[in-house]
Amino acid sequence: MGTKIGCREGDCGACTVMVGECKNNIVSYHAVTSCLMPLGNAHGKHIITIEGINMSELTGVQDAFAKEGATQCGFCTPGFIISLTCFCLTEQTGQQAAIDAMNGNICRCTGYKSIERAAQRIVTIINNRKSKTPVQYAIEQKLVPAYLADVPSILSSWNNQRLSAAGKAKRVGGGTDIYVQMHDTISEEEIELLYEDENLKGIEQNDDELRIGGAVTVSNLYNSQLFQQAFPGYDYYLRLVSSTPIRNMATIAGNFTNASPIGDLSVFFLSLNTRLVLIEDGKRREMALKDFFVDYKVLGKRTDEIIEKIIFKIPSAHSLFNFEKVSKRTHLDIASVNSAMLLTLKDQDITSAQLSAGGVAPIPLYLKKTSAWLEGKKISAQLVKETIAHAQQEISPISDARGTAEYKTLLLGQLIKAHFVKMFPNLPLAQILS
Repeated sequence: MGTKIGCREGDCGACTVMVGECKNNIVSYHAVTSCLMPLGNAHGKHIITIEGINMSELTGVQDAFAKEGATQCGFCTPGFIISLTCFCLTEQTGQQAAIDAMNGNICRCTGYKSIERAAQRIVTIINNRKSKTPVQYAIEQKLVPAYLADVPSILSSWNNQRLSAAGKAKRVGGGTDIYVQMHDTISEEEIELLYEDENLKGIEQNDDELRIGGAVTVSNLYNSQLFQQAFPGYDYYLRLVSSTPIRNMATIAGNFTNASPIGDLSVFFLSLNTRLVLIEDGKRREMALKDFFVDYKVLGKRTDEIIEKIIFKIPSAHSLFNFEKVSKRTHLDIASVNSAMLLTLKDQDITSAQLSAGGVAPIPLYLKKTSAWLEGKKISAQLVKETIAHAQQEISPISDARGTAEYKTLLLGQLIKAHFVKMFPNLPLAQILS
């Protein structure tokens, strides 16, 4: 009863629960918004609601919220408590990480300073963990109940075979898009859950390419050392993609196949000249991501094909990459406009360019003409202005709830400026902004 029904769209965090997955007799926990989690994805896992952390006394997290006055009406409180408790069961430390663990939760009463102070109390405890495992230490400090120590042996004893659907079934990855759009109808349909398909997992490097499984989540990507090495700014880029609970569920292939014109990952990977491996009945074929988006919500794949792999070349030492997004909230919001750029250089000359943008066309848009025009150009403040002019000729935004067409056109120009300013900090800023 403590897990609240709020927005039913993954926006508010009131329904947050913890999900524990056991591998090699070790259970790792992450927070998810239960309103968007297919029941089948709970198969073989330990699900902890707010009641699941109760003890005979307040837990350390509950006590910190009480002492700091970090709750008022109480509706959002279970989500905040679960999110911060989940932080205690990870290897993460520090105030910023604790706050990030709660970035999918909204409070309409207290303001957030009291919640931040409660988080600081917990961080002070966690900082003394030293070499102890997170679960062991959390139990000792009465941050979680003692029964969590028994969960690995319980989960390891279960027969956790992947659930299979009967007959023709709708395929669902993380569900963070489709359960928003089709919540009332899809719950009655036969579902094939791709989220748990081990054949669609994994991130590996093959020579100068990264190969990513279609069911890899944004959090999997965020925590991948291979991805971190390929993109030094990965922390900034992926923290712009929704919130922690959504990133824990959202799959990359799901973001692509949803085909939203402002899909963050679609725009991110378009600039990398990404290729997709599509599979149907064991037969595979490759397709460029830029050819995957045909028209609004229309894809260049056959109905029964799924994305098995996502492949792109790792940016070279002579390349610069940047991703930008403008939205009303920093976390957990849909972009008004987003954009990514990859430039390969020889001295100050651009030898190749890839520019993409979302929110400016019916599809996530690869700016083919502007990208081709940039090749061979020399970096300068004047080039920034000319690039904006070319890009604005290539887009066709419409006015909607996230802004007018004129506003979105202006935003794309601002994001292109941001690309160049971050890539080339020595450019004269005054000339670029004038």
